[in-house]
Amino acid sequence: MSTTEERLTSLDSTFLELEQADEGAMMHIGGALLFDAPIDGAGPPTLEQLLTLLEERSALLPHHRSRLSEPRVHGLRRPAWVEDPSFDLRSHVRHATLPAPGGEAELHEWLADFYSHRLDRARPLWEMTLVDGLEDGRWMLATKTHHAMVDGVGSIDIGHLLLDVEPHSAPRTPAQLPASNGNGTSGGGPHLPEWLPPVLAARVAKAAIGAARNPGTLLRAGEAAVAMGEMLWQDEIMAARQSTLNVPIGTTRRFTSVAFELTQVKEIKGALGGTVNDVVLATCTGALRRLLEHRGEDLEQPLRAMVPVNLRGDDHDGVGNRVTSLFVELPVGTSALHRRYLETQAAAAKLKSGSAALGGSTLVLVTGFAPPLLHETISKMLFAPRLFNITITNVPGPQFPLYALGARLRRIVPLVPLFADHAIGIAIVSYDGELVFGINADYATNPDLDVLEAALRDEFTRLLSLARD
Repeated sequence: MSTTEERLTSLDSTFLELEQADEGAMMHIGGALLFDAPIDGAGPPTLEQLLTLLEERSALLPHHRSRLSEPRVHGLRRPAWVEDPSFDLRSHVRHATLPAPGGEAELHEWLADFYSHRLDRARPLWEMTLVDGLEDGRWMLATKTHHAMVDGVGSIDIGHLLLDVEPHSAPRTPAQLPASNGNGTSGGGPHLPEWLPPVLAARVAKAAIGAARNPGTLLRAGEAAVAMGEMLWQDEIMAARQSTLNVPIGTTRRFTSVAFELTQVKEIKGALGGTVNDVVLATCTGALRRLLEHRGEDLEQPLRAMVPVNLRGDDHDGVGNRVTSLFVELPVGTSALHRRYLETQAAAAKLKSGSAALGGSTLVLVTGFAPPLLHETISKMLFAPRLFNITITNVPGPQFPLYALGARLRRIVPLVPLFADHAIGIAIVSYDGELVFGINADYATNPDLDVLEAALRDEFTRLLSLARD
């Protein structure tokens, strides 16, 4: 075992602590990469081909052979990353076949089960499965990586390493890995941006720390403190509404996804105003209204969503991301479609132009300096249902084709984790002209998840019709 240890930061530890505090919370991120049949007609790749490619590129992911020095975060100390002397790539990479006919129903059921199992803290915190048996000769790579590990290696997921911009690419070395400038691009040519949807807190804190080191990018400390106070006041005095979205959850998941054409999303944006993210939020708002109505909930109070926002001021130098969490009030009580869209757009715009983002990033920055004994309590507060009802994260991905093992990546289906007492989360990723909603849900409390899935389709269709009128 390596004699050197890299101690987890308080931010890395947050995601371990959230799991420790509640059995239903699972803090792995990842997604499903759906590929066409290989262009040479040879059929899906074999497990041996995948293992060979991973071995060729393993040096690009420094921590993929590292495990935690101890499986739990304790009150007085945090674990470290240490080399796993018994690391075996085959214990992390598996093969599975979907049952016939290999359609969306079978795919979603398989993914739900895959995401229902925690990563083993006695081993490096990642897994990958090569899945064949999909319709039309298609195949899939499903990945999950603990957020504590992903943050520790600079947000590079194991699935990232396998993708190329050409169908057949030569093996890459560490020196050939493009240096990201933080917004998914680099000076070394096109590569896969950081598309895997993370939980927000680690990136929020990184952005806040970077701003603190550069006074030119941070507003006055007094203004930041006031903004943080406003956020805490919102949590304690103006708590999010009570909802069936916020109940104790178990460890078994339901999972589904919905895809839309990005050109149609932009068509709505162009006709109704706002941004792509406004279209996403408005679609979710209408769909969640339908779900709450189906459940007989009161629609008067809005739902509060935790939403990531990229903040760039005039003095931003383009290096690194400035990302924070905003808590957007979704107007589920508004019945008129166009009015609901405009209200959702206005709610997001108001927060982005106000002090809420600064308050959120400042709070997480301060949390990062808390001693381990207090950090778990603060971390639980940051992700409590009093602060928000649902996570909706929208991450832009590359708008050009990517390939692995001779096959074209056709679709990315994203995963967002579920925090304690949060029964549904929605992640959205755009890739190569398509926008995909991945819906992760607790199994027992969401037998009607099909209502939300259908409502997303209906709401988007109605918005598109409104845009074309």
